[in-house]
Amino acid sequence: MTEHPYGYIKENKVYLKGFLGQEDRIIGEVKEDEASTIKYFEDRFEVLRQKVDTLKKNIQENQNKGSFLMKLIHLKDSMMKYDALGDFPSLIEELELQEKYLEEIIQANRLRNLEIKKGLILEAEALQNSTDWKETSEAFKNLKLRWLKTGPVEKEQEEEIENAFQAALDTFYTNRKHYFEDMAIQAEKNIKVYEGLLDQARKAHDLPDVKLAFEISKRIQKEWKASGRVPADKRQPLWDEFSKLNNRIFSKYKRMAQNTPKISPGLMIKKMERMVQEMKMLSEGPINQDKLAEAKKLQAEWKKLPPKKPRNAQQSMRSFVFFADIVFEKSFLEKLCLSKYSDFENKEPSEQKQIKAGLLKDLINRDQRELETVKENAENFRSHEEGFETIMRRKLGAYKRKVDVKNHILKELTNN
Repeated sequence: MTEHPYGYIKENKVYLKGFLGQEDRIIGEVKEDEASTIKYFEDRFEVLRQKVDTLKKNIQENQNKGSFLMKLIHLKDSMMKYDALGDFPSLIEELELQEKYLEEIIQANRLRNLEIKKGLILEAEALQNSTDWKETSEAFKNLKLRWLKTGPVEKEQEEEIENAFQAALDTFYTNRKHYFEDMAIQAEKNIKVYEGLLDQARKAHDLPDVKLAFEISKRIQKEWKASGRVPADKRQPLWDEFSKLNNRIFSKYKRMAQNTPKISPGLMIKKMERMVQEMKMLSEGPINQDKLAEAKKLQAEWKKLPPKKPRNAQQSMRSFVFFADIVFEKSFLEKLCLSKYSDFENKEPSEQKQIKAGLLKDLINRDQRELETVKENAENFRSHEEGFETIMRRKLGAYKRKVDVKNHILKELTNN
């Protein structure tokens, strides 16, 4: 029998001495002579040692050290059946030290991953009820990408963490799905509104009373502007016919107006200036039922003026509308005070002014918010429809005038 530090040859068989509780086992047989056979099995062990050294080097040089753990475990397990002659216990001990080192790193990484994922959950929960669908969808895409790039956590925590993150995503995407489903339903209802307005335009177009047709046209155009949103491909054909019909109605009315007796520009301006002064006087001080009736009569008279006004009448037109708005806003404010305070008429004048000023400030804040919303919508929902810019400019002007009127009344209250 030929002895070797880690094995022996007996009856032409090569044996590896048992280690770590294993019995001696046959790993081969003598092929040519004993010396070359032993050398062969020693070389095989050297190959195994080099694998261990290479693995240790890779662990030290790579950032993602935890990725080598399974390779290390497989290599360690393979040593128990590997056919070679050498110091297997020392190699296994080296690998076990590396295994412990990797497990500590993995444990630290998983704790760090847990903290990162908890932070991502908080971000997701803060966004889950957002209704800014486009921006928040992008934010959630980014969150999901960061989540996927973050490594695993401990197995016993994995399900809870994954469920918490997914719950926030599900809340947002479910809300978004319901919103767009509701929008689609509302769009169908809105289309019916547009179709109804188009039908009114067709009937108005066929009316023999040109002035009545023109009044209807003005009303339904306002209603069109105030109607809800629908997909452009469904709205555009309706708008094309609607705008053509209203243009024809306007053309008929314009021709009729041109055929009516004309008033000289100078006389018209004087008449308008007189009416502006009358409306201004009505707008000053408290508004009673008599003043309100006079203002309505003056408005009706103003509407009877020829539609084509002199170029230099713009200021008079703006002033008349402004003072008329003051009259009606004061009347509304008076009714609002009486509805909110049953004893309003019995309060001291100073207290009445204070109540009116308070209500006006609330109304101004509301109108200011609406003005900002209209401005924002004008930027976000630009359209190529004919006259869109003019419509939006008039709409913004109307909202700004509402704010200016209330500020004028507030200034009058606080200065008197």
